[in-house]
Amino acid sequence: MPTDNKVDPRYAVVAGACLTQFMIVGLMFAYSIFFKTFEDEFGWSRTVLSAAMSVAFLVMGIMAGVMGHLGDRLGPRVVLAITGVAYGTGFALISQINEPWQLFSIFAVFIGVGLSTHDVVTLSTVARCFDKRRGMMTGFVKTGTAAGQMALPVLAAFLIASFGWRSAAWTLGIGAAFSLLVAAFLVGLPVKPAGSSAGASGPSTGLAAALKSRVFWTLCAIQFLFFPSLTTIPLHLPVFGMDLGMSTARAATLLSVIAGGSVLGRLAIGTFSDQIGGRRGFMLCLLPLIGGLLAFSVIDTRTALFAAALFYGFGHGGLFTIVAPTVAEYFGTRSVGAIFGAIVFFGTVGGALGPILAGRIFDVTGSYVIAFLTLASMATLALLLVLSLPRMAKDRATASAAAS
Repeated sequence: MPTDNKVDPRYAVVAGACLTQFMIVGLMFAYSIFFKTFEDEFGWSRTVLSAAMSVAFLVMGIMAGVMGHLGDRLGPRVVLAITGVAYGTGFALISQINEPWQLFSIFAVFIGVGLSTHDVVTLSTVARCFDKRRGMMTGFVKTGTAAGQMALPVLAAFLIASFGWRSAAWTLGIGAAFSLLVAAFLVGLPVKPAGSSAGASGPSTGLAAALKSRVFWTLCAIQFLFFPSLTTIPLHLPVFGMDLGMSTARAATLLSVIAGGSVLGRLAIGTFSDQIGGRRGFMLCLLPLIGGLLAFSVIDTRTALFAAALFYGFGHGGLFTIVAPTVAEYFGTRSVGAIFGAIVFFGTVGGALGPILAGRIFDVTGSYVIAFLTLASMATLALLLVLSLPRMAKDRATASAAAS
């Protein structure tokens, strides 16, 4: 830690990472607010609208490992600047669409590339900067995600109502490109990594060695199983609320409620994971996630939907926080970006399928019940896999303290 009165530059990195999360994930949530407008103006189905985001998630997964490797080797600034401008440009270009292929092209070329770095590069950088407070700092970074979820969908709804959807998309995209350039500069400030290249408490494993580990493949399977919930619910819950009679603005606040719950989840899981370890942190995330998904499947009133969204949000936020510190806990930080990116790839394969399948289920059945129950079943299987992970030192210490 610094001994003079200068501000620790690591906190500037945290601030930049937080701003990156705010803009990228906030706009991803805001896209769902355009659903009804596109349905009404173009007559496009929810399967088509969901598929565009699924394409972006698939590109994100394919590129995540590459971007993680580039972040490990080149540093985060250039990587985040290029992908941030691409993301903002892509959202601005939504204002020009008239055909589905245009929407798909934008999400494949611009949005997917922007999504590929917002977690992998920012969170691996934070993991290198901190050792003892790695989970806590990751939690703080991910509160930027929650703030974006709360603010940008509401802003999008306001801009659409005031100026039309094309002006809204253009304004949001240009603002995002500028903000993400500032964020990239902050994350790229020179900072001495905490401890050794592996961190004070973990191994130092390269990607090649990680690929031979059962733990790596278990984490990949866990990510594949829970990530569809994290991509499907934010995209479909607002329109589900509109189906129950909510206005567009009111439905946008559902995302704010999820974000509010996720703030608690991100901070709590981020802080406690430093003491209890990633394995137990995963458990604390998955249980409320499963409970929220089951509640969505039986809810038919607006008030109950808000309550379930808050409960679900805790698990949602915690899961976005726990993965990077867990990877560092099991494998160290020497190649944390590349390993984390490889795990994210498997999550985004599931994440790409989730929204489009949920949209298809609704188009066929007129209901989201089967989709919600399927997501709950997958999250339950993820919980069982978490129980199979080996206990690390923090996990064993927590268990011993509980038994004494």
